[in-house]
Amino acid sequence: MSTEAAADVNVAHIAGLIGEPARAAVLMALIDGRALAASTLAQEAGVARSTISGHLGRLTDAGLITVEPSGRNRYYRLASAEVAETLESLARLAPPKPVRSLRQATRAHALRRARSCYDHLAGRLGVALTDALLESGDLVAERSSSDATEPILGPGRAHAFHLTESGAEHLVRLGVAVDPHGRRPLIRYCVDWSEQRPHLGGALGAGLMQMLLERDWLTRGNGRAILTTPAGQAALLEQFGVDAAALD
Repeated sequence: MSTEAAADVNVAHIAGLIGEPARAAVLMALIDGRALAASTLAQEAGVARSTISGHLGRLTDAGLITVEPSGRNRYYRLASAEVAETLESLARLAPPKPVRSLRQATRAHALRRARSCYDHLAGRLGVALTDALLESGDLVAERSSSDATEPILGPGRAHAFHLTESGAEHLVRLGVAVDPHGRRPLIRYCVDWSEQRPHLGGALGAGLMQMLLERDWLTRGNGRAILTTPAGQAALLEQFGVDAAALD
């Protein structure tokens, strides 16, 4: 981007919208891709229903969330995967919130173990599954020419993943939708905020998590948390070489 073009981007406007605590809480509550009612978002943000409507209006006007009427109710969700990726990037820079109760500690542990990031899998399980796909050759990492050591993938900084032919065949056999010509990018290199290592995003990441949920290998817990079922622990080990039990 040229200097002239960059001068026209009002980063402060978006940063101000996201930086307000109640609005930040709303956006993080929606980062798993679900649509939630205003009353639920008011609880997440810790504000009154009369107050949340103003915050939701500003986020909607900015194009960060969308509203979906359903009868007398209105449901809100993130406007796009790009918004979710922006929030995930900010989370990597943000300090952790202090844990003041056993409930908060339990929730934090569950989110770090496995969670949804918009519509794909994140946390230790998401990173482990991505590592397994790389080790098996289902994915290959495109590296830069730099000689610097990169803690994510060793020497040479990786900045993209590519699906191999054998990897596509493997995932299709498992029931994962693989469409390299779709409108959405097939693969996004998404660095996990809690692990500081990449997990698989994009249409392929979404298709992979959908398959895992449809086969009941994974199930949704409270909020964004994702749980591994007993059948899922066996399947993840057999199909991908991922020992989900060891991630606890």
